[in-house]
Amino acid sequence: MRVLNEWGVGEAVEGHSHGNISDTDLPLLMDGEERRWRTGDADEVEVEADGAFCPQQILVRNLIRIFLREGGDLRFGARDVSPHDIDTERPVVRYRDDNGSTRTLTCDFVAGADGYHGVSRTAVPEDVLTCSTHEFGYAWLSAMTAVPADPLAVLAVHARGFAAQITRGPDASRLYLQCPLTDTVEQWPDVRVWRELEARFGRFVPAKGPITSKQVVPLRGVVFSPMSHGRLYLLGDAAHLISPMSAQGMSLALHDADVLARAVSRQVEKNDTSLLDSYSATCLNHTWERQASAVWRTQVMHDAGDATYEGEFRKQIARKNLETMLAPPTAQHS
Repeated sequence: MRVLNEWGVGEAVEGHSHGNISDTDLPLLMDGEERRWRTGDADEVEVEADGAFCPQQILVRNLIRIFLREGGDLRFGARDVSPHDIDTERPVVRYRDDNGSTRTLTCDFVAGADGYHGVSRTAVPEDVLTCSTHEFGYAWLSAMTAVPADPLAVLAVHARGFAAQITRGPDASRLYLQCPLTDTVEQWPDVRVWRELEARFGRFVPAKGPITSKQVVPLRGVVFSPMSHGRLYLLGDAAHLISPMSAQGMSLALHDADVLARAVSRQVEKNDTSLLDSYSATCLNHTWERQASAVWRTQVMHDAGDATYEGEFRKQIARKNLETMLAPPTAQHS
């Protein structure tokens, strides 16, 4: 919210719930017993900022609307996109439009914000780019449903595995169920999804409905370095993936965009390239901080449930860590 407001686009989350992040409680079910996950106590980063609970696709839609309203040039349907000459002062980006015609954009800078499977990163020479990866050893079955979430988010730790239901708008929510990496969507018919969610929540789920899409998502952390080469700057998933347990993917992308925008502004307005020169180091430092937190939180929430992945010893350690996180602040420091 701080970043969006500073850039004058805070209206992108208008109509969504606001409040101090440190006052936000999330229901956490441990073997069916409801506890309170106090986000302000568990993560002391940026607790003084006002926050908004806004589904990602709604934020993106609203930012697009603002961008176009202010005269932005946004071209959908571009195919065969490829950046060239990124190590020169005038890089170009080529693509084919809807009519099949080849278009060329001459650029001062190229922001590669085209996601993990995008083409921007491929423009960085292989002997320059490094990839660091951590595999957690399990996946989430992710299921989009045409059912609202009430409350907006519920997390569950259970011997059968982690589970969650998170809002995706007034009439939709996404379900997450921990599962083996070898599971397939075909092994999870709708009836099994809802039955397993109830088992892990330890209670009846009254609102059930159509499941519109499913996918098995391996949990991993990935960091590419450097995040810049020549006049190309990587942002968001093009530069890093973070465990979805952290709920930090969108925030990391916004951080990258904020850093790059300030760096470009400094160069254009003051002919000062210092912020551009330090872009990769600045963003990587922030990324690794969030990755460290994400790995710890992911392991705690999953190891504390199903012991078949990491064993009983790790389960008991994770349980103690989780109990500490759930304890009131005074109890944590007594």
